[in-house]
Amino acid sequence: MATIFTKIVKGEIPSYKIAENDDFYAFLDINPNTTGHTLVIPKKEEDKIFDLSKEEYLNLMDFSYKIAKAIEKTIPCLRVGMSVVGIEVPHVHVHLIPINEMADMQFTKKVKLTNEEFISLAEKISNNVE
Repeated sequence: MATIFTKIVKGEIPSYKIAENDDFYAFLDINPNTTGHTLVIPKKEEDKIFDLSKEEYLNLMDFSYKIAKAIEKTIPCLRVGMSVVGIEVPHVHVHLIPINEMADMQFTKKVKLTNEEFISLAEKISNNVE
């Protein structure tokens, strides 16, 4: 059965897309820890990150790097934190989270954004992807 992320990649569920290529897709988390919290996923459905081939893993990190740099150019923050947990959705996903303190990485504090804010933010970050 397809995961929610596979359905997002296929366009069956809407998302606030940041960027994509043939293998990966980056979009804003709809329940973000902080403004700009982005998920990066492989389009290929794989449950665990270390089940990816070494090449797929390295390509995922390369794509995530580009997205993190775009987030840094867009969102005022001390740094972009990265987390790979993968418990909630059985599909590899990298969390890229603009952080100013450790609590921003704890998945307990969330921010609320309007649809218009999500759309505007996705466009701004997308414009900074190189």
